Amino acid sequence: MDSYLAQLRRDVGSRLLLLPGAQVLAVDAADRILFQKSRDTGLWELPAGGAEPGDSFRTTAAREFSEETGLVVAPDDLVPFASLSEADLHTLTYPNGDIVQCFALCFEARQWTGTLRPAPDEVVDAGFFAAPPGPLHPPTQVVLGLYAEYRETGRFQAR
Repeated sequence: MDSYLAQLRRDVGSRLLLLPGAQVLAVDAADRILFQKSRDTGLWELPAGGAEPGDSFRTTAAREFSEETGLVVAPDDLVPFASLSEADLHTLTYPNGDIVQCFALCFEARQWTGTLRPAPDEVVDAGFFAAPPGPLHPPTQVVLGLYAEYRETGRFQAR
């Protein structure tokens, strides 16, 4: 069955769509962060994706994290730390010409189950890194800054 976004694309073509979604910043026991290299762009990013009908931000984050990494996180184990919605930063044009403006809630995950198995249709490579690999997807760089501010202040970050 096609995703909600794919169904909309049949009706509106490549026009700009507003897309609610979520991303997960997974931190392992060694304080390394999980990054994945996107098949679409060749850039390193955090696991993320768009909401489906009936999803909450938490269930979107958990579903996308599992689909893209093979790891399973319980929605209740996700801790929201930031939102990212700036149009100039989070409007994406895909190689096929589709355009989306993303509104993402960003979650931290520190526990999950399973073995890292990147989704071959979306992810070229994935791993936990002590320092971000490059080149980074520009919104990912911003999310890392928001996460650093959250860790320092304990306050939710919005941008």
